[in-house]
Amino acid sequence: MPGRLIVCPTPIGNLEDLSPRARRALVEADLIAAEDTRRAGLLYDRLVIPRPRFVSNHEGNEAERAVQLAQQIERGAKVVLISEAGTPAISDPGYRLIRACIDRDLDVEVLPGPSAVITALVASGMPTDRWRFEGFLPRRAGELERALGSAETVVAFESPRRLPDSLAALAALAPDRPAAVCRELTKLHEEVARGTLGELARRFRDQVKGEIVVVIAPARSVAAARADLAFAVDALRRLVQSGARPRAAAAVVAALTNTRANDLYRALTGRDPRE
Repeated sequence: MPGRLIVCPTPIGNLEDLSPRARRALVEADLIAAEDTRRAGLLYDRLVIPRPRFVSNHEGNEAERAVQLAQQIERGAKVVLISEAGTPAISDPGYRLIRACIDRDLDVEVLPGPSAVITALVASGMPTDRWRFEGFLPRRAGELERALGSAETVVAFESPRRLPDSLAALAALAPDRPAAVCRELTKLHEEVARGTLGELARRFRDQVKGEIVVVIAPARSVAAARADLAFAVDALRRLVQSGARPRAAAAVVAALTNTRANDLYRALTGRDPRE
């Protein structure tokens, strides 16, 4: 009987995020198609489970390997596809193998599990109803500007080496746009830095270490932003007139209206909140 392909997410940092279903797939696999066989070996060692046979499936050989692996599945092999970390085929190899199996009417089982993209999107605090994944941040200014013009939340990977330059370029185009830099998600030194692109560009002037995901809030019209701010300032003024303290009231109104507490305080009092 034909075997099947199992697309198996692996932890992006914390080993406890591996589901029992994913662990069973790794144990029962006849063959592991791995983006990095060395990393796959380390994963098996950490899980203390016997290693099956590993076959590399990376960007350089994926087209050829997809045909070979699909043929083995047709002969009855249970092939488990993994990437270096997270869910395969999301900015990682995997699409060609999945497509080859579908074209041959072979079973493809996709397991839910860790994804740096989804984790960063939710942790960022940005709107999640509509969003787009850019892969890695574009390099050219025109492409960056198009990404910033998106009406959806933008999620993208970035390398530690490129992060300072990319944030500086983004801040030059939209310094007040809310964003988040999510670094080393689920790992010991996890960091989620939220602020405007201008603030984040100043914070990350120097190169950092680790895996990085950048999340950028959707573009909004200037008129809509001003209307929201005016509504929030009016609500804040009413609270203060009722006896609330300006700083505390600004924090509450900001949380309810998706505005910034510092902007509200400054608009109400005319003073810098840091003074």
